[in-house]
Amino acid sequence: MMSKTWLITGVSSGFGLELTKQLLAAGNTVIGTVRNAAKIKDLIAQYPETFSYEKLDVTDVTAIHNVVSKVSKEHATIDVLVNNAGYGLFGAAEELSDEEVNKILSTDLLGSIQMIRSILPKMREQKHGRIIQISSYGGQVAFPGNSMYHASKFGIEGFAESVAQEVAPFNIGVTIVEPGGARTEFRYGSAQVAKAMPAYKGNPARSFEKMLAPANGLAPGDPARMATRIIESVDQNPAPLRMMLGSAAVQNTIDVLTKRLDDYKKQKDLAASTDFPDGE
Repeated sequence: MMSKTWLITGVSSGFGLELTKQLLAAGNTVIGTVRNAAKIKDLIAQYPETFSYEKLDVTDVTAIHNVVSKVSKEHATIDVLVNNAGYGLFGAAEELSDEEVNKILSTDLLGSIQMIRSILPKMREQKHGRIIQISSYGGQVAFPGNSMYHASKFGIEGFAESVAQEVAPFNIGVTIVEPGGARTEFRYGSAQVAKAMPAYKGNPARSFEKMLAPANGLAPGDPARMATRIIESVDQNPAPLRMMLGSAAVQNTIDVLTKRLDDYKKQKDLAASTDFPDGE
């Protein structure tokens, strides 16, 4: 793989950190965004020539535009954008506060949308680029107790799939990455849980509690291997629109989509009954 310049959001932990470490070790240039630079002091010291960072809260739209404008001027090309910043929010929809709802949508959905919108002029001008949108198999499959996370991931996948068609003529590729459970801080550190309501005790919405407890077994996904597959995808042409990571995730998704397709096929007569008759 030829050396490239990567802009990655959320490089202080999880996939963002693992991607950054592998890319820098291979001789790439990385501009990472963080909220707390103390978490990446080792990278700053080890790669002074090829790693730089910008402090950024992706819920701040003005700051997004300013950061992207700054790094676009400082670097001849931005070859790859990785939208990685995000977190999980668990709890029944009724248990979530308005503030929690707004924050996760601003971070996981709107932040990614604005990062993509901001980088497109640079990529169009340079006549190439690759956008990696970190989603989840939760962008295709929904579980109880995770409604707002699914809202953000279903939403960003629709946005990214549409944008992929708009920017293909400019030699810009878009890949939606759908990881399954992985041993990252996302699951065992940054995940947030709504204040429980007694009415939901024993409800399916509380099933996530077992998943988040390390004592019940760790997630099967290896963040390092997943990061390697993501990096490799950048050299695929055309860009894969979706990339599923994790054997359990891909099987679960196939099962759900197969059932969904079967349900749609059963509705062909119903759907047709709402059309105007031929000739009218």
